[in-house]
Amino acid sequence: MQLFYNREINKNITSFTFDKTESRHIVRVLRKTEGDTIYITNGDGILFTGEISVASDKKCIVNILNYDLKEKAWNYHLHIAVAPTKLNDRMEWFLEKATEIGIDEITPIICKHSERKVVKKERLEKIVLSGMKQSLKFHLPKINEAVTFKQFIASKPTGKLFIAHCEEQEKKSFKTEISPNTDITILIGPEGDFAPSEIEAALNNNYSPVTFGNSRLRTETAALVACHSVAFVNE
Repeated sequence: MQLFYNREINKNITSFTFDKTESRHIVRVLRKTEGDTIYITNGDGILFTGEISVASDKKCIVNILNYDLKEKAWNYHLHIAVAPTKLNDRMEWFLEKATEIGIDEITPIICKHSERKVVKKERLEKIVLSGMKQSLKFHLPKINEAVTFKQFIASKPTGKLFIAHCEEQEKKSFKTEISPNTDITILIGPEGDFAPSEIEAALNNNYSPVTFGNSRLRTETAALVACHSVAFVNE
């Protein structure tokens, strides 16, 4: 299945016109023509089935035949707040793989030890969109604007709260702290780890300190381990 995405499509639409870029991709690259079936999602859990009525590389028009409501494959909300990596491609790798595994929300957090403090949200959204389409999922993860660590802590997210850090303090294994069908928010720090004051602030706001094992992991690896651990416990 070749899956396409458009946020504007909804259950009341009977005909849909792709923009010039998508039209060119459909007609020129994929060589679709009139009468071919095409699949579209709006990222909100709906799969639309359509038939191409006009195969123009400037304006590809699709008649919507039907739609299916697709339930999310997991019964929890996973929110990972992660410090941007120094190299963009590492952050993008995490986003792509996490989307394939299953994640609901990502917030880039700027910490005291962060080497990257500017995040291009539009680029991150393109990565999760590509991951959603490639893995044939129908729920698009939410990318939030980057905020400071202090701002995120003050936002009071819901569910079970965790912080993964490398300081020599008492911590529990993350995998033993996960409960099935439970909303989770977890903080993942930068390459230089969270500052002691940030760890203290998290603990004072009901975040539980956790570890992923004896190995010291890169930021993007730790974030992906967190994502996969939650998915594994909920299988």
